[in-house]
Amino acid sequence: MLSIAIAIAFAMMTLAQLLNLYRLFKGPSLPDRILALDTMYINSIALFVLLGIFFDTTTYFEAALIVAVMGFISTVATSKYLMRGDIVE
Repeated sequence: MLSIAIAIAFAMMTLAQLLNLYRLFKGPSLPDRILALDTMYINSIALFVLLGIFFDTTTYFEAALIVAVMGFISTVATSKYLMRGDIVE
């Protein structure tokens, strides 16, 4: 029963990643593309957590934490660049 739920979750998250990838390339404006990239890294965190549950290992959970930190930093940096035109003050 758990493997069926994980397989359905993998399928849904893969579909979400593909839809975000479409918005990333087709987005009408730069903020839409930044939001799509932000959503993609959140979905990749969910995929790492699902892999950790599926393979019953903690390595994927640590990778999910690293992706979360790097995604947050990149979102802040791109948003600051979009607002001010410069990252470092």
